[in-house]
Amino acid sequence: MKMSVMVDGVRYDDDVEPRMLLVHYLREQAGRTGTPVGCDSSNCGACTVLMNGVSVKSCAVLAVQADGAEITTIQGLANGELHPLQRAFHEEHALQCGYCTPGMIMAAADLLRDNPNPTEEEVRHGLEGNLCRCTGYQNIVAAVQQAARMLAEEQAAPVADQAIPVASGA
Repeated sequence: MKMSVMVDGVRYDDDVEPRMLLVHYLREQAGRTGTPVGCDSSNCGACTVLMNGVSVKSCAVLAVQADGAEITTIQGLANGELHPLQRAFHEEHALQCGYCTPGMIMAAADLLRDNPNPTEEEVRHGLEGNLCRCTGYQNIVAAVQQAARMLAEEQAAPVADQAIPVASGA
């Protein structure tokens, strides 16, 4: 089947098997290997990506269901430098083996979009579909809350005056 999708800002037009999962499409055809294949049954959340801004487990979505969608992976979350969530996970030691980290960060991005200042309980509830077998979650929760503070500071920072280019007539 033909499909067209934006992945991390790049448009892909491909023929795919109707039964291909989005996670396999992202890894094999779009080269976005930062999205791991976890359980292939939507139980662990390691493969979470944003589809049109909403977190989805890409092992539970057929690639053809993403036709016309905009997908953001862990690799596309940053724009030249680490996203505040990525920085906070590093600074708060919110990972050990790192397998769940991409999915945790993407689910947290969705959570913070809707709730920019979540409580500990709200973070735990927002990430409950993503499993971590190493950390015990405490540092993950702290990282999400730290990222929320970072994002709030970024939004509150004054925008530097920028000169507006003026076209000159010839």
